[in-house]
Amino acid sequence: MNNTRRLLLDDTILILTMAVLAGCGLIYEYLLSHYAGRVLGVMESTIYTMIGLMIVSMGLGAFAARKISCPFNGFVWLEAIIALLGCSAILLIGGAIAATQLLPQLIADTFLLPPDAMPRGGLFQTLSWLALKLPYIFGVLLGFFIGMEIPLIAKIREHVHQKHLQHNLGTIYGADYIGAGIGAAIWVIFLLAIDISKAGALTAALNLLAGTVFITRFWHQLKWRKVLVSLHVLLAIIIMVVYQFGNGWLNQMNNLLYLDKVVYTDKTRYQQLTFTERNMGLENESVISFYLNGRLQFSSIDEDIYHGYLVYPVMASSARTDKVLIIGGGDGLALRDVLKWGAKEVTLIDLDEQLLDIFAKPSEHLPAPLANKLTQLHQSSLTDDRVTLMPADAFIAIDQLIANRQHFDAILVDLPDPSHPDLNKLYSVNFYARLNQLLSSDGIIGVQSTSPYHAKASFIAIGNTLKAANFLHVEQYHDNVPSFGEWGWSIASKAGLSPSQRLNQLTGLPIEHNWLTLPLILSSFNFPQGFYDEQEQYGINYLGSHTIYQLHQEAWKDQQGIVQ
Repeated sequence: MNNTRRLLLDDTILILTMAVLAGCGLIYEYLLSHYAGRVLGVMESTIYTMIGLMIVSMGLGAFAARKISCPFNGFVWLEAIIALLGCSAILLIGGAIAATQLLPQLIADTFLLPPDAMPRGGLFQTLSWLALKLPYIFGVLLGFFIGMEIPLIAKIREHVHQKHLQHNLGTIYGADYIGAGIGAAIWVIFLLAIDISKAGALTAALNLLAGTVFITRFWHQLKWRKVLVSLHVLLAIIIMVVYQFGNGWLNQMNNLLYLDKVVYTDKTRYQQLTFTERNMGLENESVISFYLNGRLQFSSIDEDIYHGYLVYPVMASSARTDKVLIIGGGDGLALRDVLKWGAKEVTLIDLDEQLLDIFAKPSEHLPAPLANKLTQLHQSSLTDDRVTLMPADAFIAIDQLIANRQHFDAILVDLPDPSHPDLNKLYSVNFYARLNQLLSSDGIIGVQSTSPYHAKASFIAIGNTLKAANFLHVEQYHDNVPSFGEWGWSIASKAGLSPSQRLNQLTGLPIEHNWLTLPLILSSFNFPQGFYDEQEQYGINYLGSHTIYQLHQEAWKDQQGIVQ
């Protein structure tokens, strides 16, 4: 091979390697941000913090690369270190969080300590805090080592060409930017849909491949060749083991954080699903609880109370109940109660198609006992002939309903709390105003509105936002749901009497509920003295303002990051 062809081949290898490694670096940012967001529960600020820390660390790494005398050896060792950190970071973080959360209970069980004497503060609190900050620590480490890649590649190119290259950095940075863009696309299209441990292992495999290519191509430039080869073989085995078993280990560590036995867990494109079971003895049915990203969505022991309060006041005060729209509620439990009111057409919009499929066809996805329990709970509501399921982003999907001139007698919004910016838009004036267009003139809308006790400001702000969306009467009500504590809902009408006035005209609930009564519902509209005294200061959630999201995060900040 003549010198020109050799230089061309080496240049091609170096530029392609830089592009691949840039994509890997961006994927590591996304991986750690994505996992940290689930652990800490503050997705937006976590992503910004992680990216900021990694960029600063990359700058420090670029400075540190000047100290590496042999760029060939330095690069191969560097890729081995990044591969090891990349494939193991998520597992180490999950293990540390599980260990620090379980340590107080383990000590209490060992020494037979009563619950009120369980060690929680001091060292234990510090260890828990450090474990929850591990995503950032690994982000800093990875960023530091990733930052060394560009300077080393640049040095290697000039060494190969045996001269100073005028456009060296421009070429390297061009490959870096293009590779990062490709990495972002791979994350969105492919890696986001698979297990996070597998995504980390696949990305680490590319770092290891880059090191292997360098060992092969620049063999005579390297020292400790046998050590480097042995290290890469060992890392390849580790990566394969993590790819094969990492998700199972991670799930086992996460499952340790739940109070009850985890009977099924799965990851969709959008969220982590977990079902737990609590055995209540031979004569009582077991309790099934469902979590999304570690946050309780319902418990079979009292979900009928929550869904009763969501559905019954709306349906009882609506002029008609023939045509109903449900936003969220992919578990089919609110839908079950809506169908009891004789609805002829129900449209249910939920973002997560896989979640809908699991609840609609539990026997095809879940263990038989769990599948049977869920079928009993939602009474096969999702497969009822009167129901149309729309797996879509409700913020966009309702425009299709408006374009088709659809109108609904009642609308129920059963969404998770606004703990993420993407959910915040579904609590905005823009969203509620478009739902107003879909609601019949004498119809009623009901909205899940978080806890008026734990998150009073965001609860009141939801009511303020509904009022700003041109609903004539906006009211709120609350009661205790044992699994959640004090919980609240908002209800509104666009014309005529207020929902509570309509309910007061009834002599009883037209459809009987096993817990709720009309007097109980009416009493839930009463709040403590002075509850709304500062109503105006909590503001209105306009699209892009993040008012409710920020209020919610402030209210729950002391409880985020720990699975209850």
